[in-house]
Amino acid sequence: MELAQRNRVFTKSGIAAVVVLTLGLLFLRPLVVHAAGLVEGETQFVLNTFAFLVWGALVMWMCAGFTMLESGAVRTKNASMICLKNIGIYSIAGLAYFILGYNLMYVDVGGFIGRFTIFYGSSTSELALLGGAAGAAPEVVSNGFAVMSDWFFQMVFVATTASIVSGAIAERVKMWSFFLFTLILTAVLYPIIGAWTWGGGWLSEMGFVDFAGSTIVHSTGGWAALAGLIVIGPRLGKFRKDGSVKPTPPSNVLVVTLGVFILWLGWFGFNGGSQLALGSALDAVAMSNVLVNTNLAAAAGVVAALAVSRPLLGNMDLFAGLNGAIAGLVSITAGPNVNDHWWAIIIGAIGGVLCTAGIKWLTQLKIDDVVGAVPAHLLCGIWGTLAASIAAGAQLGVQIVGILAVGAFAFIASYIVWRLIDMTVGLRVSKQVERMGQDSGELGIEAYPEFVLMPEEFGDED
Repeated sequence: MELAQRNRVFTKSGIAAVVVLTLGLLFLRPLVVHAAGLVEGETQFVLNTFAFLVWGALVMWMCAGFTMLESGAVRTKNASMICLKNIGIYSIAGLAYFILGYNLMYVDVGGFIGRFTIFYGSSTSELALLGGAAGAAPEVVSNGFAVMSDWFFQMVFVATTASIVSGAIAERVKMWSFFLFTLILTAVLYPIIGAWTWGGGWLSEMGFVDFAGSTIVHSTGGWAALAGLIVIGPRLGKFRKDGSVKPTPPSNVLVVTLGVFILWLGWFGFNGGSQLALGSALDAVAMSNVLVNTNLAAAAGVVAALAVSRPLLGNMDLFAGLNGAIAGLVSITAGPNVNDHWWAIIIGAIGGVLCTAGIKWLTQLKIDDVVGAVPAHLLCGIWGTLAASIAAGAQLGVQIVGILAVGAFAFIASYIVWRLIDMTVGLRVSKQVERMGQDSGELGIEAYPEFVLMPEEFGDED
């Protein structure tokens, strides 16, 4: 009897314990799930932010690539000026995009433009978290990434756009005049185009596709460069009265080649980072495909450019091959997220051919593009944007509208700015400085002081 009574007590106690435990789990489950979700969300937040910062730093390194490419492509008497211009470009772009450009491109964008306010910074919840308010963490994490990490990643893209212009009009543009154009381009012109597209404006609403900027970055820079080339004219003696062209080969092919390799490396951040997330298996796989396609397109651009350089240019041309790499990279940038990798090879190869043909075409038009920026960035940017409708699922009609709209705005606006600068402060250095070289004529320093500079024969350029 006593044993049976004890068993009943144990049974009742066991049932009570199970009920209490069950109720406890029911009440605690939302808290556990919330905590687990916060940890998972915070992990994604950290990975996304880390990706923005690391890929952005890699894109920033492309500034070094542009510096090497341009300084090796110009004559030695202008190499120091190229170095100064490129570090100036990055600095001006960073300040202009922080003060105004990012707001115009991304903040409260309507159909055409964002907010005309100055400065940009961390969110209110982020500032609260930095101030010690632990309760602000869920709101911070819900954004998906740190606010300023996104700003940093977007800023290095605008610096790339301005760098495209630098090399095309090298050896004859005044430093401060060029810096003034860079300021307007990075603070206003590029952000307006960005608002139409990545900022959610009218082209974005139509379905325009440009994954990492074949049009938004590269064609914009190419149009701005072409407008500058038309306004400023060719270098002294480049096109002679008898119709012949004065050869101006790269002064340092080693440095040019190094610059192209740096750009190739930086492009992995350019395209890979444009996945804009690294918080899931899907993002990791997609980003891997993007990097592989980027590499394949560049390689195909080199091979194709070398293959056609002899029939188009008369000889196997190293400079054409190097530009072919950039052409392939630009071409794949609008749609590097294709799953069939062989498309990247085709797109990059066509870009290499277009760039090499474009170099010859510009020479026939007597347009003096020192580094081949217009063929590589403008022509291949257009081709890459069209190719996104072939391989990356974009609508051909919408892509054409985007190309035409961006091209018209970028070229006309840039042409007006170049003309206004030329009419006011002046755009071109004097003939004396151009003959002497901008290093000694404007900076009072030479990149290769131990070299003895021989006077150039300019012939009938007057």
